[in-house]
Amino acid sequence: MNLRILFSVLSCLLVLVSCEEKQSNQKIVPIEDFFVKPERTSFKLSPDGSKIAYLGEHDHCKNIFILDLQEPDSSKQLTYQVNLNVQHFFWLDEQRIIFSNTQSSADSLRLFHIDIKTEKRQALLKPEKAKLRWVGPIKAHNGSLLVGMNSRDSSLFDLYRVFLDGRPKELVAKNPGNVMNWIGSPDGVVRIALTSDSVQETLLYRRTERDPFKEVMVNDFETLFYPIGFVKGSTDHIYAFSNRNRDRMALVEFDASTGQELRNIHENKRGDLSIEGYSHNLQEMVYVSSFADKYQKEVFNASYREVYQELKKKFKDSEISFLDVDKQQEGFVVRVFSDIHAGETYYYNRRTKVLDLLNEENPKLKNIPFNPMEEVEFLSRDNKNIHAYITYPKGQKKNIPVVVLVHDGPNRRAEWGFDPEVQFLANRGYAVFQVNYRGSIGYGKDFWSAGFKEWGGKIQSDITDGVAWLIHQGIADKNRIAIMGTGFGGYSALYAAAFNPSLYKCAISSSGYSNLFTYFREIPPHLKHYVQLFYRIIGNPESESELFQSISPIFHADKVRIPVLFFQGGLDKYSSVTDANQFVGKLKGNGIPVRYFFKKDEGKRFKNEENIVEYYMEIENFLGEYLK
Repeated sequence: MNLRILFSVLSCLLVLVSCEEKQSNQKIVPIEDFFVKPERTSFKLSPDGSKIAYLGEHDHCKNIFILDLQEPDSSKQLTYQVNLNVQHFFWLDEQRIIFSNTQSSADSLRLFHIDIKTEKRQALLKPEKAKLRWVGPIKAHNGSLLVGMNSRDSSLFDLYRVFLDGRPKELVAKNPGNVMNWIGSPDGVVRIALTSDSVQETLLYRRTERDPFKEVMVNDFETLFYPIGFVKGSTDHIYAFSNRNRDRMALVEFDASTGQELRNIHENKRGDLSIEGYSHNLQEMVYVSSFADKYQKEVFNASYREVYQELKKKFKDSEISFLDVDKQQEGFVVRVFSDIHAGETYYYNRRTKVLDLLNEENPKLKNIPFNPMEEVEFLSRDNKNIHAYITYPKGQKKNIPVVVLVHDGPNRRAEWGFDPEVQFLANRGYAVFQVNYRGSIGYGKDFWSAGFKEWGGKIQSDITDGVAWLIHQGIADKNRIAIMGTGFGGYSALYAAAFNPSLYKCAISSSGYSNLFTYFREIPPHLKHYVQLFYRIIGNPESESELFQSISPIFHADKVRIPVLFFQGGLDKYSSVTDANQFVGKLKGNGIPVRYFFKKDEGKRFKNEENIVEYYMEIENFLGEYLK
């Protein structure tokens, strides 16, 4: 069977290559080619490994398609929605798929199961304005599934049983007001609950459904503990990722009945482990991976290790992500990617050694020689070791224009992998500098907590110190440096425009927080329990109003001396349109060159393809005017 031929029947790939551009040393890739959305996503194997379901486009909506690996002629489209997108789906068993669909994030929740043979579908819930969280492991017990839903209170997720025959959902456990997560065991009993007041997090445990939950462990807000699954054959021992009593996130075995860590299974001294690698089917940890090692894996399970090693030989400079596997561990769906390769999804059969391409994430970028992300380190002014990435433009490493691209968060990080925004900027002749300033995740608890209440302090000085390092290394042309970002990155760009205008030639802010007082007012209901934590990380706008005023760019617009490009979405939940208008108005009143790009139907990040292309055209023109 050749899946490439099969996919040509299901949908047609159009790969356009410009002959004129191929003749130049530095191929200028059209903006729209960088931001092509994958035609097929969310590949999932049926439990018996005979079929693959995935999401594809039909009449501009995401629908479920079935790829039959044993009888290719039986491959088909399963759903035919024309005004609703399938948001999430999974295989319930070999014959049935559960899926949810909505028109938008504000639309009513709809949940169905569908028979893949007869295509008959059954509504499992009446449409309602609620959010749903699946309680893992997602497995039917007595004709029902366990879910968390905020039907009763938008800020709380109660535990419900959803019946497969369409009966009304049944309340299993009412959230007392602080349960953040319900965690089930393979027999369908929810034995663990995590509670939080956002300052302390508590682990609760019960042995049976008849027993009350009891408190077994309390952690402060800097300690992270993620239960990931039960140890096979046990109702109280679990695998978890934890930095309790250590700096780095490690994989541990934990006794949930006593609150005691039993053993440290694996850790990486260079950085935190990623929260992945547990198999609910096998009830075991099959691998771990780390931020610090480009997601390379330590693979424990023999079948997974065999597949990983075989594919690493075939794709030497790429990383392999496990997306799905069948019950027999014969069929695997994997993603192959790198910092210079947008990524491909494959089906691999461990027994037959057949490797078939399922999807190329961006065929328009195939065979284009992109530049790798180079990891560097520098010392901050207070001697803290700061990690960063540089992506150079083709053939240039000295005295070049630089775009400082600040990541969102700040409790996120710049990470290794293909980033179309980075490669777009490098393709236009700019070095891209991405600083993992203090407060970024992945480097341990001490480094993360060092960023608390430093939004306008040491976080910004880390970025400034990185730029100074670039200049001293002879990499950056000091007269051609821009700063750019989205969300917190946009805030940093506005902050730099106000407080470091001599360091940068221009600034680009997308949904940047110009007013941190507003940021707190816009927190949605289901995240309100995090407010106390936000007070610790950012500050309290009521008791520390002077701090907020001193670090909010809107109150310092008169200090801005460099050109600013400002993007704002009308549906952004965290950045106020009123504040954006006010900030831009102040700059115009002061005679500062400013371009304001507003889209009322967009959120924090633009999603409409036309708007995305227009967004990057504005960036290209703006940088071309001030950095060339």
